[in-house]
Formats: sequence, structure tokens, C-alpha cells
Amino acid sequence: MRNIKEIVSQLTLEEKAGLCSGQDFWHTKAIERLGIPSLMLSDGPHGLRKQDQSADHLGINDSIKAVCFPAACATAGAFDRNLLQQMGETLGNECQAEDVSVILGPGVNIKRSPLCGRNFEYFSEDPYLTGELATAFVKGVQSQGIGTSPKHFAANNQEYRRMSISSQVGQQALREIYLSAFETIVKEAQPKTIMSSYNRLNGVYTSQNEWLLTDILRKEWGFEGYVVSDWGAVDDRVKSLEAGLELEMPSSNGINDTKLVEAVRAGLLEESVLDLAVERLLTVTFDYIDHRRAVTWDKEADHAVARQIAEESAVLLKNSGILPLSASQKIAFIGEFAKKPRFQGGGSSHINSFKVTNALDEANKETKIIYAQGYDVTEQTDDVKLRTEAVEVAQNVDVAVLFIGLPDSYESEGYDRTHMSLPQNQTDLVEAVTAVQPHTIVVLYNGSVVELPWADKVAAILEMYLAGQAVGEATVNLLFGHVNPSGRLAETFPLKLEHNPSYLNFPGNGRDVDYQEGIFVGYRYYDTKNLPVAYPFGHGLSYTTFTYSDLKVSKDTLTESDNLEVSVTVTNSGTCRGKEVVQLYVSNQNANHKRPIRELKAFDKIDLAPGESQKVTLNLTPRSFAYFSEELNDWYIASGIYNIQVCRSSREVICETEVRINSSQALPFKVHRNTTIGELLEQPNCQSITKDLMKRIAASFGDHNEESESSAVSDEMATQMMSSMPLRALLSFGILTDDSLEETLIALNTVVE
Repeated sequence: MRNIKEIVSQLTLEEKAGLCSGQDFWHTKAIERLGIPSLMLSDGPHGLRKQDQSADHLGINDSIKAVCFPAACATAGAFDRNLLQQMGETLGNECQAEDVSVILGPGVNIKRSPLCGRNFEYFSEDPYLTGELATAFVKGVQSQGIGTSPKHFAANNQEYRRMSISSQVGQQALREIYLSAFETIVKEAQPKTIMSSYNRLNGVYTSQNEWLLTDILRKEWGFEGYVVSDWGAVDDRVKSLEAGLELEMPSSNGINDTKLVEAVRAGLLEESVLDLAVERLLTVTFDYIDHRRAVTWDKEADHAVARQIAEESAVLLKNSGILPLSASQKIAFIGEFAKKPRFQGGGSSHINSFKVTNALDEANKETKIIYAQGYDVTEQTDDVKLRTEAVEVAQNVDVAVLFIGLPDSYESEGYDRTHMSLPQNQTDLVEAVTAVQPHTIVVLYNGSVVELPWADKVAAILEMYLAGQAVGEATVNLLFGHVNPSGRLAETFPLKLEHNPSYLNFPGNGRDVDYQEGIFVGYRYYDTKNLPVAYPFGHGLSYTTFTYSDLKVSKDTLTESDNLEVSVTVTNSGTCRGKEVVQLYVSNQNANHKRPIRELKAFDKIDLAPGESQKVTLNLTPRSFAYFSEELNDWYIASGIYNIQVCRSSREVICETEVRINSSQALPFKVHRNTTIGELLEQPNCQSITKDLMKRIAASFGDHNEESESSAVSDEMATQMMSSMPLRALLSFGILTDDSLEETLIALNTVVE
């Protein structure tokens, strides 16, 4: 049995410091005399971007030929844990084949704004969905003996000045929205590493934020692996090591290693801190060595997996009955993306695909397709000739399928978008084609939400997102009904950018970015405000129909520590096999402050033949009913009624029931001079004292039921005035003296304790 502590004891101070940074861009350092190997980390998570030479982290230089799977913007739409675990297993197997010890991903930052340039690498605007899918992916990868590195920890929700901006986030929003997915991954999957982000969090760089990396990540959540910096993110190496960041990447060319050595020798850094960091690093290193095995990489088989994932993830946004297509129809494919699809994003996750399929070639295997380029994706200028040719083609076919989306230049790591629009030449093409062809279908290739001003003019919209290298086959299989669409939107499509809750506070002033919308991110904002949207979170159509019945809960009264089982029967009431995403939301309107109208708390995806029914059971835990109380600095469950809602999307409740929670938890309440009468009325133990005070206040108003000037003070006015009146105001009315006010405060605080 290998003794890690014994190995650490044999290392020199310089060797220990050296192990805490990279050897080069992708490799850790080796200590050959002690059998410590150099291991490779590589970008992911939707493909293996292994660079052996000319390394960089922005995807500028080529990597090995690999398989490009759909990006997270697409896979989130699958709402399928099993599919994400399968994808993870496949990627883990590829890492074994290429001797890569850790794949850097998944990206689990929340889509706070649709403008974030890296949104295509992130799953969702919803932390629960993000956490569940990312956990499944991590489990899949690590089942193959490969480490993962969920990123970017934390509150990295933009590219603008990402290496220095401070994300100013309140504790409730941090816990409920921005840390929640990481917490789920750590507690349920124990990733081998966590990647800290570039940005500062409430003024402190995350790479040297002890509260984040030690107090929360390790002490509270129980993380056992090591923390690695985002590439070039470390500001102060000594502070970052003390805070809990073990591995700095890439190499600092010895500069920061020397700083660690000097700090230890000067008594500014305890050597035990360095020892612990090395122990954590070596534990993960040798875990990989112990699980190393010979693997044959079958790229064609993995391509088939990539195709399946793309098919399961696509979202049918609209269908007036025109889909699926038939090979007997006269069909035109219009748009350069039909021939040269955009299937992945730019930057550090850019995969050098060993092959890529396109929809035009694949559809021509089914029937003869007429093609028109329609626009130039590179130039993005108004090309009247291309558009005119497309219109002529469109008006002479039964169905026109338009392939449009965002060019590479519109979204990438390193910069944010400035708008949600498609290129003008593509928008003009849609308008021109729909003017002559009512049977127009739009296929979208994009990494994040776009405005769809022409949505009511087209017959169908298929959202493929960035669907990986098998995009051509997947698109055609969906269009022709060989596969029934089953994806659901993991993000809201707003009607316009200005409707986004972060609009006035994104991307900040260059130094700070204020998250003033708090917990009201994505559908939590749009739905609570009842703001019209293009397509809501959770939306997605099918070629079949599903009906729901027999909603039941395991109990209708709970305590704050109880779990709840919710069951509902789903029937495929249509004519073809299909998959349905059962979405369960909880509506909590019991808190003293505003809560979202509903929040996703469970989901499952089922496969049903026509006429087949299945009972689906979903589990809710106490956390499903809790919110983070800044007063308690902990999770809190309020007593009251909670609506349990089975939904087709965040906007469409299919069936619902309610449960009551009798919670023994209580928020701290301290009575002071400015506590109001209304606040006291909400405290049961204060009732007798408060009612006595109210009688004395009412008496001071006089009899306002008489026909006199005092009738200007109505009963309602008097009640409202009393409710908002602070205790100190009773001095002005002569109801209390200084001494009696102090006595009252003591009496009230005694009964509320």
C-alpha cells in the first residue's frame, strides 16, 4: 500500500513547491527518484482537446484528431442524467486511450446573461438542472479512472475583464444560484479536482479566497480532491496556497515556486500547509496511475454516441404540423450552414474533429434535395444575388428548410456578445423566403439564445444548438422523423435583450459587476414578473402527445426533515413512440420576502410507445423546500403551504397539489427600538404584549367613528399606521416613556427567545 505521507516526507522543500505548479502548459511535474510521474490535463468537456505541441488555452493551435460531442448548451436540453453519464463514460475511455489524467470540465457556471460569450459551454440558467446533469457527467468520466475539473468556481458569468472583475453577489444568490451546482457535484460525485475561476468574488480573487476554497468547498461540502487554478489565474501564490489552491497552471517558470520556498523559510508560510497540498495532489496522481489501463479508441463508435446525444438534445420549438418531412416532398435546403454546419464554440474547448457530417449530404441519402447558399457566413454582408437565388428555389418547392445561426465570430471564449440578434443577412433571408413560401422550417445552429422576430412567419423551428460533429445526421433524422424530438429548453428565450434581469448590470464598470437581480435569474425572473417570452424554460415539442393523470404525494403534511415522494402517470396519447420530460416544480410563497413563483426541483425522462402508460415517481428532499437565509446563514424551511406542480414548462402547469410543512425552524428575531408593530404581530409569542400596545395606540387616535374631524382617520388607516409604527414612535404619542420602552423591549425579547 502506497504511503503518501511517507513520500511527502522524502521531498525537499523545493520539490514540494515545484509540485504545486505545472511543468509546462498541460503537464504536472515528475519526481523520478520517488516514482512521481508527470501527468497530463486536457481541455474538455465535449471532446478531447489534447495538445502535444504548441500548446495554448484559447484553441488557436491544433490538437489531436478527436470526437466532438455536443456542447453543454445542447446536452442540457436532453434533461437526461443517463445520457450525460454515457457521454462522460465515453470521454473517460478516450482519456485512457490518450493518457490524459484529468479532463477540464464540465462548465457549470449559470447563464446569468444571454450575452456571456462562453454560454455555449454552460448547461443552464437553472442551478438544479445544471447540478444534476453535471454530476452525471462527472460520475461517467470518473467511472473510467479519469479525473474531472468542474469549472469555473465561482460566479464567473461573463468574459469581459474576466481575469480581474469582481462579481458582487449577495450570500443568498451565491448559495441558491451560483454555488448550488458545485455543491451537488461535490457531495454526490467527489470530482478529483475543482477549477477556480479568474474573477474576484466580492473583492477577493477566487484563487485565494479561503472562505470559498476551504470553508465552503472542503469544510462544509467535504471536497477531498485538489483545486487547480484556471490557466494564469493566480494573483498571489502564497495567499492562494494558504486559501486552499493546490495546483497552479500552467507553469510559472519557477517564479511562484521560489516564492513558496522563500515564504516557508521566512516563516510566512507553514510548511505543513505545503505538505497538505502535496498530499492532496499526489493522492489524485496515484489514483490515476492505479486505474491506468490499455484502451482502444474506436472513433467511429464514439461518433455514433455523439449523434445519439445530439438527437436526444435538440428542441423542437415550433411545429404547425409540417414536421416530420417526407421523402416524397420536393424539399429545398437553404443556408450555408446546411453544407458547412457550425457545431461547436470557439476557444479552449475547440475540438479537432476527425470527421463532420452535414445535413445536405445526409438528406441527399433520403431524397433529392435542392440547395441554395442563401448567405455568406464569413462576410455577413447583404448579398442580393445569393438571397434572390434562395427565393427562387424556395417558391418552387413544397417545403423550404432554412439553416441559420450564429457564426463563430459572434460567440467565443474571451469576449461577450453585445446583442442577441442573428446576422442581418440571415434575418433578411428568412423574411424574403417566408414572403414566398409559407411552408418554411428553420433549423438553428447557435450556442446561446437569439432573438426570433420572424417566429410567427415560419411553420416550424428546430433548435439544434451546437450539436457536435454528427450534427448532419442528427438534424436529418429529426427532420424526417427517424427520431422523435424530445429536448427541452434549459434556458428561457426572452423576446428581447432588455427583458433580461441582468440587463442594467451587465457586464459592470470594468472593476465590479453587481448581481442586483439576486436569485431572480432566468425563468425565476421572467415567470415571477409574468413577462412575455418567446419560449419558456422547459419548453419543447414532440411528434406525439402525452397526457398526465393520478398525481399523488406520499404525505400531505411534512416536517422540515421529511422527504416527499410525488408520483404521476404519463400516457403516450399520440401515434408514435416518444420521450417525455416530466418536470416537477415547487412553489413556495411562505417566506417573508419575495420568492420565485416556482422552481424546478425534480425531473425524469421516460420513453413510451403509443398508448403506453408509466407511473413516474420523483423524490423531493428537505432542500427542495428550503431557501438560504442570510439571517441564519443557513438553509431555512418556512412553515406553510407548498404547491407541488407537474409542468410541461415553467409556464405551463399540467396538474398540481399542495402539502403543508410544519417547520420547527425559526428565523432569529431581535426586538429593538425600530421594530414595528406589524413585525411584532407576526411573532406568536409577542401577541399579548403587542395587543395591549395596540389598544393604547387606538385610544390615542380617539373615536374616529363620530361625524367629526377625527373621521379623517379611518379604521384601515389607523390599522396601517399602527402596523408600520416603530416602537420608538410610542414615545411621541405619550404611550411609553424612555423607561417603559426599555422595559417593553426586555419583555418582548424575553418571550421571543
